[in-house]
Amino acid sequence: MPPQHNPYAQPSPYAPQPAPPYYGATPAGGALPGAVLPGGALPGAALPGAPGQAGGRGGAGKAVLWAVVGAVVASALWGGGVLLLGKDSGSSPGPLHGYAITQNLCTSTDLSSFKGTYPQEDDSPSDYTITGKAVDDMSCSQGLEIPGSSYADAYLYVSYALHKKTDPGPEFTDTWLGYTQQRDSKYVVKPVSGFGDEAYLVTEDTVADSGSGGSSGSDSGGDRYVTLAVREGWMTFSMNWSQFASSLDADSGKTIPSLDDATRWVKTATTATLAGLKK
Repeated sequence: MPPQHNPYAQPSPYAPQPAPPYYGATPAGGALPGAVLPGGALPGAALPGAPGQAGGRGGAGKAVLWAVVGAVVASALWGGGVLLLGKDSGSSPGPLHGYAITQNLCTSTDLSSFKGTYPQEDDSPSDYTITGKAVDDMSCSQGLEIPGSSYADAYLYVSYALHKKTDPGPEFTDTWLGYTQQRDSKYVVKPVSGFGDEAYLVTEDTVADSGSGGSSGSDSGGDRYVTLAVREGWMTFSMNWSQFASSLDADSGKTIPSLDDATRWVKTATTATLAGLKK
């Protein structure tokens, strides 16, 4: 499940998938179980005109016929083998549209749109990059600070994956639409155009429900949450911003940003970051 609220404790929504089974293997003897050779013969059965079989023509005719049938059978088996091998999804990677691996997703994330509200950079952001045969998985977690704050006021979590064995499309769709099925949640999920092949905006606002109206101070409650998830081919990406109203200092006089503002920042940052991740 994708990150919620405190992104530092959340795993990547896509774990590496095991390689698909190898479809091209054949049992000893070169024929698949139940295979029927040309003419309806079963593997191991004598073919018409085979050497030693009674009822054929002369020796020369038998040799010619056997050569022709053998060539047909060999061609059929070879073609079947190629066709079966072609079913191995690992034989050719899915479309990545030029997206490339990065060794540090934090330095590759464009934070320009957040600087007006959170000009202070996190001194120690957390990032990881894992490469594998099935997927290259990267993430970045960092705090966002308002001037004068002694700790992070908001959190930003970015996840980026390049899938190389399986199409992430169906799982991607189910994962993000599934937010609406969470019990007692107030998540709102909306499809978004203009980002890749498929994108969803997931938001939650519990500040108004707490009665604080976004006021500052430890007595206020609730949080605001914005995630934009994008899939383009076999690349998946998500950026999550979240802030608790209670994170603001009681005497700061500041208010938690609105969902509209946060959504605009996330969309702008996602566009810039994805452009930078392409080769």
